[in-house]
Amino acid sequence: MENKTKSKMTTQETDIIVVGAGLVGLSAAIAFSRQGKSVVLIDEKKTHAKKAEIKKSNTWDERIYALTPATENWLQTLGVWQYVDSKRVNDIHAMHLWNDDSTSPLVLADSDANLLKLGVIAENSNLMHALEANIDAASGVVFKTVSCKSIENAAHHICLTLDDETKISAKLLVAADGAHSFVRQQMNIATKHKSFHQTAIVANFLAEKSHHNVARQWFAPHETLALLSLPEKHVSMVWSLSTERAAELLLLTPEQLAERVQARANSPLGALKPVSDVLSFSLSQVTAMQLIAERVALVGDAAHQVHPMAGQGVNLGFRDVIAVQDLLANSHAMQDIGEQAFLRQYERARKADIISMNSLTSGLDVLFANEQSMLKKLTNFGMQQLNRQGAMKKILIKQAVA
Repeated sequence: MENKTKSKMTTQETDIIVVGAGLVGLSAAIAFSRQGKSVVLIDEKKTHAKKAEIKKSNTWDERIYALTPATENWLQTLGVWQYVDSKRVNDIHAMHLWNDDSTSPLVLADSDANLLKLGVIAENSNLMHALEANIDAASGVVFKTVSCKSIENAAHHICLTLDDETKISAKLLVAADGAHSFVRQQMNIATKHKSFHQTAIVANFLAEKSHHNVARQWFAPHETLALLSLPEKHVSMVWSLSTERAAELLLLTPEQLAERVQARANSPLGALKPVSDVLSFSLSQVTAMQLIAERVALVGDAAHQVHPMAGQGVNLGFRDVIAVQDLLANSHAMQDIGEQAFLRQYERARKADIISMNSLTSGLDVLFANEQSMLKKLTNFGMQQLNRQGAMKKILIKQAVA
């Protein structure tokens, strides 16, 4: 009995602890291990027995992501992309954007900026499968499936106690544990919360007509409808609208919802056939008031949760990891990677990007929500003029795919 008690009180030492094994947490563990750091990855909800499985060819994951070329390139450098099922990934060659008064869409094409593509659409399960396969092949990563209990700081390390009473000591703890982050709460980091009073409805459809690798998006007062291109005439829908209207739509059958989507989009793809379940989630913007604490760095949704209108949430999280990775790469051998002054460089590097993304999503929502006819006409006029301004379109595209 005594030996059993002692074994439960063991302390494991590592360079970095990563809490949260979603897309961002997994990528962080891989990135840091490739830099020669020992990493302990913790997630109470994930086990090796419950790994992500790529869905059968005739079904599609309801959770999809639009990845920028920069994100795809980074995942390639990590060795993750080789595990992605490329047959279930679709390139985006153009974006068509409408508002309610548009007679024609604003067209942003890869050729406008001399790019091969604007990005790719990939399923959550496909990306998770690839990241987990890479973790299995990576050295220097220890995966623990257990809940976190408490966090304590000492002079030269941070100590995480798990529910099984195991203690893990590290120089740095990276919190990738989502919008309701345990680590952020333990560090008493306040958040700024903004509710959009909207619900996002997601579903996948098989279209009658080809989407031609175009991502389409419609804007209206407090409403956004997106149809994103999946392989073989499939599209992923994200419809963000008021919670009250969403509740009405969620009462419809998948076939009835498909008809509503087709009508709202003016049938650019012909008839739509449901090929997935219909899911929904409430929309809000949650921003941590600081990105660091003593020996702690927040990444992903633990640091910021944005409106899906911008389609940049996961890219933003990956860029957090890249910033920490770059910071570690530029550090000297004797650098204390959990030191406050050192981590402030990460916070400074990321704040502008996060503020810009929050401003973009809020600004677009306000712009298209304005009911004043003159502003709506000016918005429509501006979109038409922008179609003729090659240089401006190139700037917009470069910003979107960074």
